[in-house]
Amino acid sequence: MLNWALLVAFVPTFLFVSFTPGMCMTLSMTLGITLGVKRALWMMLGELVGVGIVAICAVVGVAAIMLGAPMVFTAFKWLGGAYLAWLGIQMWQSKGKMAIPTDANVQPNVSAKALMTQGFVTAIANPKGWAFFMVLLPPFIDESLPMPMQLSVLVFMILLIEFSALLSYASGGQTLSKLLAKSSNVQLLNRISGTLMIGVAFWLALG
Repeated sequence: MLNWALLVAFVPTFLFVSFTPGMCMTLSMTLGITLGVKRALWMMLGELVGVGIVAICAVVGVAAIMLGAPMVFTAFKWLGGAYLAWLGIQMWQSKGKMAIPTDANVQPNVSAKALMTQGFVTAIANPKGWAFFMVLLPPFIDESLPMPMQLSVLVFMILLIEFSALLSYASGGQTLSKLLAKSSNVQLLNRISGTLMIGVAFWLALG
């Protein structure tokens, strides 16, 4: 048995949280602009794996231990932020694998592994995400009921809603790309994307 009243209350709560603009949503929109929704799905896969891990750890108490080791997060944050900033600078200059090529016959060439890693690191390296799940999830857990089933359902709902939000932002980015591409504003698109990527980098490293 599950406490369906708690689960039903959880849906609008996490819908609001997930669709609010944030680090991962900005990253998804950025890749939607430069790579399109289909390629951005690889980043989403990595991000969803990271979010699922963080959510489970928050419920079972591992998050408290992780938050007690700030050096781990600091290393992840600065390394991840530096990598994203480097990508953003390249995109701003219309260079690198993630930038939109100025030649319409050339497609951006970035590996699925690199995109998945990017999404995973962005989700895992954010201590605010760990703290957020520690605060958000416990009120929706009924301690009188078996934990595995409740946690499985909650994580499934989290990932489904998160994926919907990521897909929406990536689709919005792709639409923007198509609108501006009609005017051949490739350099402008790359600069928008690069600026967003650099913003995510600072958000991750300094947040």
